[in-house]
Amino acid sequence: MTGKVLVVTGGSTGIGAAVARMAAARGYAVGLSYRSSAAPAAQVVADIRAGGGRAFAVRADSASATETAAFFAAVDCELGPVTALVNNAGITGPACRIEALDPAALDEVLATNVRGCFLALREAIPRMATDLGGPGGVVVNVSSRASEIGGAGEWVHYAASKGAVDTLTIGAARELAPRGIRVNAVNPGLIDTEIHAKAGMPDRTERFRAAIPMARAGSAEEVADVILWLMSEQSSYVTGALVPIGGGR
Repeated sequence: MTGKVLVVTGGSTGIGAAVARMAAARGYAVGLSYRSSAAPAAQVVADIRAGGGRAFAVRADSASATETAAFFAAVDCELGPVTALVNNAGITGPACRIEALDPAALDEVLATNVRGCFLALREAIPRMATDLGGPGGVVVNVSSRASEIGGAGEWVHYAASKGAVDTLTIGAARELAPRGIRVNAVNPGLIDTEIHAKAGMPDRTERFRAAIPMARAGSAEEVADVILWLMSEQSSYVTGALVPIGGGR
């Protein structure tokens, strides 16, 4: 028992799953949420438990205040109060130009990517804040290089949602620093996960490889390494940072 309890939203696949596995290997008890990927979530939990770690998964839509609150309450019961939060749940929405974007799809992207971060923070703060008797804590938001690049021609809606995540990170870091909570973000670029196939572009990493100075896509584990560093005492004076992980792009 280390007392380190991590919540990962969207922890069943990709970057979230890599974070969950890596954190468990470093002594965290892990609660992860998923919206539809029940089998992959169960596999992450099984892998962690097979290695001697503590983990469980809860189906929770990050855009739902009720389901997010229930998720954190379940973590309290199973593992103890959260000391670290990785806001990873996110969707791209359809690849399209702005004028072709369905308003309902826009609402879903903003609800998942922006509202979801706020709702998880809203649950984490009372559990972490030192002025409320908590031990302090750390939050890492998973943003995207798209917030700066813009996503023109395919994902401006996604890029805009991640721009909001960047702004949330800076504002929350300044608001919560006096309360013992550090807040940072990682901004992954082209990462080889299933997110591209889910958006209907399974060949996207190959098509964009030439635009990357390092001439390759990154891995979920490379992003997870940076997230775990931001969660560690090695980054104890880092808050409000937006860390690009894009191979130079």
